[in-house]
Amino acid sequence: MSDEIEIDIDDLQRRMDGAMNSLKQEFASLRTGRASASMVEPIMVDAYGSPTPINQIGTVNVPEPRMVTINVWDKGLVSKAEKAIRDSGLGINPQLNGTIIMLPIPELNEERRKELTRVAAQYAEHARVAVRNVRRDGMDQIKKAKAAGMSEDDQKFWSDEVQTLTDKMTAVVDKMLEGKQAEIMQV
Repeated sequence: MSDEIEIDIDDLQRRMDGAMNSLKQEFASLRTGRASASMVEPIMVDAYGSPTPINQIGTVNVPEPRMVTINVWDKGLVSKAEKAIRDSGLGINPQLNGTIIMLPIPELNEERRKELTRVAAQYAEHARVAVRNVRRDGMDQIKKAKAAGMSEDDQKFWSDEVQTLTDKMTAVVDKMLEGKQAEIMQV
């Protein structure tokens, strides 16, 4: 019976990968000094009675390092898209040119850069907490399996597997944070 007790490492891996993907999205939405199409991805526009991602009502381009343009396909949605950008909290003042919305990215000052690195560190800490929560769930599975008759050797093996996975994911979070902070502080 004890030979058939296994811990689902793939499930734990998948859940930790979900935390990594969430962190990547949060990092992408952080405004550095450079323009990026991913900056506007979280913005929702009230189009045709339902909230719609801005990249589904127009073409998002980055023609210059400090400019994002959105070519809105429907003229009737230009003002709604502009309002959504203003209300998004990006801190960017959109400029209209017909159906094209231009978003000039201002230069970041030193104080704002430091503030953004702190925000990035908070995002990374949330990801670490999510990884540790998945680890805790894995360890709980091992405890339940021990109660169901798992041997000491199997328990040690699975505990080491879960811990190794957790350490690997935490290292990935730290590396991603280092990269994002370097990108933010780059002038």
